[in-house]
Amino acid sequence: MESMSDKKQKGQQAPVEDLNEMMKVRREKMEEFRAMGVPPFGHRYDVTDYAEPIKEKYAHLEGDEEGGEVRIAGRLMAIRGHGKASFCTLNDRTGNIQVYFKIDVLGEDKYKNQFKKLDIGDIVGIRGIVFKTHRGEVTVRVEDFDLLSKSLRPLPEKFHGLQDVDIRYRQRYLDLIMNPEVRETFRKRTKIIQSIRSYLDTRDYLEVETPVLSTIAGGAAARPFVTHHNALDIDLYLRIATELNLKRLVIGGFDRVYEMGRVFRNEGMDVRHNPEFTTIEFYQAYADYTDMMDITEGIVVNAAKSVLGTPVINYQGVEIDLSKVKRISMNDAVKEATGKDFLSCETVEEARKMADEIGVPYEQRHGIGGILNQAFEEKVEETLMQPTFITGHPTEISPLAKRNPEDPRITDRFEFFIYGRELANGFTELNDPIDQEGRFLDQLKQREAGDDEAHVMDRDYITAMEYGLPPTGGVGIGIDRLVMLLTDAPSIRDVLLFPTMKPLAE
Repeated sequence: MESMSDKKQKGQQAPVEDLNEMMKVRREKMEEFRAMGVPPFGHRYDVTDYAEPIKEKYAHLEGDEEGGEVRIAGRLMAIRGHGKASFCTLNDRTGNIQVYFKIDVLGEDKYKNQFKKLDIGDIVGIRGIVFKTHRGEVTVRVEDFDLLSKSLRPLPEKFHGLQDVDIRYRQRYLDLIMNPEVRETFRKRTKIIQSIRSYLDTRDYLEVETPVLSTIAGGAAARPFVTHHNALDIDLYLRIATELNLKRLVIGGFDRVYEMGRVFRNEGMDVRHNPEFTTIEFYQAYADYTDMMDITEGIVVNAAKSVLGTPVINYQGVEIDLSKVKRISMNDAVKEATGKDFLSCETVEEARKMADEIGVPYEQRHGIGGILNQAFEEKVEETLMQPTFITGHPTEISPLAKRNPEDPRITDRFEFFIYGRELANGFTELNDPIDQEGRFLDQLKQREAGDDEAHVMDRDYITAMEYGLPPTGGVGIGIDRLVMLLTDAPSIRDVLLFPTMKPLAE
């Protein structure tokens, strides 16, 4: 059986009976504050200063020299009492700073009756004078303080922090309180998103918003979530992609558009997949897939430089130079890895024989292109550690991409891989409505054959295309995977503030 110290080593909270007792004591203190006329849950506090800027501004202090008066607010993360004086650690949005409570400064009544009733986790506002301790630590001597919010639950044991992964994901607020590096991850996420928007905005792209609910789940091969609209009495789907609506806008005359937002796919969950996730899709008229590869590479390198200051990163122990990108066709990549040239096959039987020889599984519904893709996923994908654009995807698996003019079996499409994971998908958009209708019909046959992720028919999109879609390049980038890459996060749950979790039993 685990001892209390064992549980603390893991960052777990105390047993329920101990927790209940501690919560009882805190509620008693709350009532004592009320009895003194001190609201335990305060109101506005005029914050003028923050921890890190204070430490930077007053780093020069020496001896008995004092700095100016400051007004700070934050959460008490440590309380170290020494009779008539106590040193505490206060945390705000910029970091930690030491604060010094002294009975001679606060007065005996406030020190004994209010300060002594504070607990770790309480949120306070402090007015004080900056000085340096004999150990050289910039500190705020508290001249006065206000209780702003009484914490009724104890925080996890401070020294080891919160390490229980399940609690961290379920109670992200607690994770953010206890683990400063987690807060930094999400600050970086915001900077990455800002850098992407800036990159596209400066290139005259227009940011737009398209519906989350739709009568058709199109734009990707994925299983959708279904909901019901009561007033219209119809089923609706949560979008699995933003692609088709964005291309409708290109048809309407917006030459460069993008949308960043949540999409929803009713699929499995693992370190790279969450049922809802964030993507950006962008489309540019009169461009092709080669232009979109250039923009994709620029976005990723710019994000790395903006957040890390360099395009060279270290992800899970592997050094990756994002500025050195390889481009190779899917067939050539498979040929390099296995010696098999699937596009030399004239019949599907010949392709099946090749696959059998190298141990690549396939289904009866797969044609030559489908088997080539299976070979790529089995033998190549996980080996692509350095940035690599894979091009020349089979038409069979690319229902929305334009056929290659020299080889109609493949499309002008790319996928961008880093660390063996797909980060982006893009192509020269199919703008022939007759070809598009035929592709949709082929997808319907695949759906009837048992592929429940095959694309559905979108008649309105065909109608829109019949008015004329200019030659267009388009890309979708997984924002969460890019953030994982640039923050060295092993799981997508580490870069989602509130990942999807199975509810706990009551």
